[in-house]
Amino acid sequence: MKEDVKRIPYGISDFVEVVERNQYYVDKTMYLPLLEDQPSNLFFIRPRRFGKSIFLSMLRAYYDIAQKEKFDKRFGNLWVGAHPTPLQGKYQVLYLDFSRVGGIEGTLARNFDDYCCGALDDFASIYESYYYSGFQREMKEQCGSTNKLNFLNWKARQSGARLYLIIDEYDNFTNVVLNEQGNQVYHALTHASGFYREVFKKFKGMFERIFMTGVSPVTLDDLTSGFNIGWNISTKFQFNMMLGFSEVDVRTMLRYYKDAGMLPANVDIEAMITEMKPWYDNYCFSKESLRRDPKMFNCDMVLYYLRNYIDLGESPEQMIDPNTRTDYNKMKKLIQLDKLDGDRKGVLRKITEEGQIITNLVTTFPAAEIANPEIFPSLLFYYGMLTISSTRGNYMVLSIPNNNVRKQYYEFMLEEYQDRRYINLNDLGLLYYDMAYEGRWRESLEFIAHAYDECSSVRNTIEGERNIQGFFTAYLSVNAYYLIAPEVELDHGYCDLFLMPDLLRYEVRHSYIIELKYLSAKDTEATAEAQWHEAVEQIKGYAAAPKVRLMIHDTELHLIVMQFRGWVLARMEEITDTQTFS
Repeated sequence: MKEDVKRIPYGISDFVEVVERNQYYVDKTMYLPLLEDQPSNLFFIRPRRFGKSIFLSMLRAYYDIAQKEKFDKRFGNLWVGAHPTPLQGKYQVLYLDFSRVGGIEGTLARNFDDYCCGALDDFASIYESYYYSGFQREMKEQCGSTNKLNFLNWKARQSGARLYLIIDEYDNFTNVVLNEQGNQVYHALTHASGFYREVFKKFKGMFERIFMTGVSPVTLDDLTSGFNIGWNISTKFQFNMMLGFSEVDVRTMLRYYKDAGMLPANVDIEAMITEMKPWYDNYCFSKESLRRDPKMFNCDMVLYYLRNYIDLGESPEQMIDPNTRTDYNKMKKLIQLDKLDGDRKGVLRKITEEGQIITNLVTTFPAAEIANPEIFPSLLFYYGMLTISSTRGNYMVLSIPNNNVRKQYYEFMLEEYQDRRYINLNDLGLLYYDMAYEGRWRESLEFIAHAYDECSSVRNTIEGERNIQGFFTAYLSVNAYYLIAPEVELDHGYCDLFLMPDLLRYEVRHSYIIELKYLSAKDTEATAEAQWHEAVEQIKGYAAAPKVRLMIHDTELHLIVMQFRGWVLARMEEITDTQTFS
C-alpha cells in the first residue's frame, strides 16, 4: 500500500488511532452540537457493527479536558475543527465498556465491581493533576466501586470538576446474564436493590452529562425507574444518520481509493455501489426520516467489501463478512431463538416468507416482555433484523433491510429443519451448480422434495403451501448463484419463489420462477387438475412481467410448477409459453 494513502480502519474502534495513524475516517462530528442541544443524559441504540464504539471514542477525545491540547491535531480536518462547541475539552471523562466485564464465572457482583474499580482507578491516574498529589493513591485505597464513586463525587464537587460519563454496550453484561442465567438472576440485578441498578442510581446527579449506547432497550427499560433521567434518542430523525454510512459517504470513500490507485483503474464506482446496496444498505431508524433522509449502509460491511476489493482487485466471493458469524450467534441468544414458542416462531416465519411485518414499534420494554409476540418484531428492529420501510396508517411497516440480514432469517429456518433431519448441504451445493450453469434443475428440486417428504416433524407442525414454501426457501438459500426472493410481486400477483441470478458475481446462465401448490389427501383428481391449470396460467403471467426480463438479463428463464399432495411431490413440470389446456 502506498505510504500516504489512508488505511482502511476495519475492526478499529479507537478514534485517536484512526486519525493519528492515517486511517480513513467518515466525519460524524457535525452531530456534536445537535447532541449538546438535547437533554444532558442520553441513550442511543443501534445494531452491532454500526460504528457505536468509534463514535463514543470520538466523543471522549473531543470532550476530555486531558486531551484538549490535541484538538487541532485530531479534529482540525473535520467539520467540528472549524465549528468547535463551547463544551469542547471541558470534562473529565469516565469511560466504561461493559462488554469488558468478566464472564459469568464466579460472583457476578464481584466481576462487575472489579471492572468498575479498575476504570475508576484509571480515571484517577489520568486526572490526578486536576485534583491534588495523592488523589490517585486515595482512590485506590477506597474499597469497592460504590465507595470509589462516592469519593469521586465528593472530590469533584469540592474542586468544581465537570464530569462526563460515557458507557459503551451498557446492556452487554445484563444480556449475557439474561441469556446464560435466566430471568430470575437478571431481575435481581436490575430491580429493587440489585447491584447493577444501584450503580446506575449512583450516576444520577453525579455526572453533568451522560451518553450510553447498546443494542437493545431491554435493560434500559428495567433500569429507568431508578435511573429516570435518561432520554432515548434512538428513533429521533435528527440522529437517523449519525451512525452508519450514507451512499454519499460510500461513494466518496470509493473515489478516494480509486484516485489513490488502490482500486483498479477501470473500476466502475457506481457498479460497486450497485453491488453493495442489496447486501449492506437500506437501514432507516426513524419514521420521520422516510421522507427526509437516504437509507444507511452498515459501515463494517462496507469496509469489509472495500478491503477485499483492494486486496483482490474484485469483490469478495462471500458478500457476508465471515466475522459476523459471532454476531449471529450472539443475536440468536439475545432474541432467545432456542426458547421460541409457537407464536414467536410464527412471527419469524411470517417475516421470512413475506419480507416484512406490519406492527407498532415499541420503544422500550422490560425483559419480562421478550416472550410477547407483539413485541418480538420491535426487538428484531433494534438488533438490525428489521428496518422501517413505510407506514400504514398509524402502524409501521418493518422490513428485512438487505440480503445480508435475509440470509440470517433463512439460516434460522435452515437450522430448525437441519436439527430435525440433517441434509448434506455440500451435495446440494453441487446440484445447484448444475442448476445455474447447465439448466439441470430437476435433480436439486427433487432432492429438496424428497428431504421434505422424510422430514416428518416439519410437516406435522405446520400444514399446507406455506410449510412447503418455507422449507424450499431455507434450502434454496444456501446456493451461491441466486438471490432467493419469496413472494415477489409480478404482474399483479406474487410468485412463490424467484431465483434471481447473481450476475455481478457469477456468470449464471439459467434463472427460475417456481410455483408451489398444495393438495390435501382428500382433494380429488379434478381439483388437482384445476389447480394445476391455475398454476400454469399464473406462472406464465409472472414470466411476462416487464421487470422479470430486467432481473434475469440474458439468462434462460425456466418456469417450474411443483404440486404436492400432502407432503409428497405428486407432479413437477417445466412450463413453456406454448403449453395450453383444453
